[in-house]
Amino acid sequence: MSDIKTLSFEEAMRELEATVGKLETGEATLEESIKLYERGAALRAHCEARLREAEERVEKITLAANGQPTGTEPAEGL
Repeated sequence: MSDIKTLSFEEAMRELEATVGKLETGEATLEESIKLYERGAALRAHCEARLREAEERVEKITLAANGQPTGTEPAEGL
């Protein structure tokens, strides 16, 4: 298993979906289920952090009258 901190949002989501799928089958032993649950919780936290980071970076580009970008301002509602 790769280090969760190095995963992109998409990679972490794919692994989280696969982990949930494994847990839903009920075929894992109790110990395996606990490890899967712990990994899934860490993946979920990582995905949430990556989303927060992305939301903080979303900015609205402000344009001058001639259409040239003049800067950025925080996007509203995030």
